[in-house]
Amino acid sequence: MLAEALQLPPEARADVAKRLIASLDGPADEDVEAAWLVEVERRLRDVDRGTATIEPWDAVRERLARRLRTNRR
Repeated sequence: MLAEALQLPPEARADVAKRLIASLDGPADEDVEAAWLVEVERRLRDVDRGTATIEPWDAVRERLARRLRTNRR
């Protein structure tokens, strides 16, 4: 089965891999999904009100890169 799957085009292999990985997850926890929805809506309200602290992606990426470089030492 694996040998056959490896003969598939890249997009088809990616789809198979995605489905296999998803099959390892249990069913979605509806309480968690609902909690995330509430949190996302709260954050959007904060952005709309102008009360959220927002950073440019370039600054966040640089901060994360520095942290990764520091942790490798």
